[in-house]
Amino acid sequence: MQVFFWTAFLIIIAVALFAVQNSGAQPVVIKFLYIWEFETSLVYTILGSVILGILIALLFWIPRAIRGTLQKKKLNQKGSST
Repeated sequence: MQVFFWTAFLIIIAVALFAVQNSGAQPVVIKFLYIWEFETSLVYTILGSVILGILIALLFWIPRAIRGTLQKKKLNQKGSST
């Protein structure tokens, strides 16, 4: 588990450094379905993309972790009753 935290920490540091180094870049235009257009800094685009990716990963991981914990709890109760 400690390896996971160190890896995540290093990735976050690398993304932050990358974003800060690109802070002088010209604004980026983000378009979605030809009806939504937004102009922002490259730093905000990079950080927003990383945060959105983390949130999407958590949305898929959390239900799976809860299901696994419930199954483990059910198996432990079944094993102790016999």
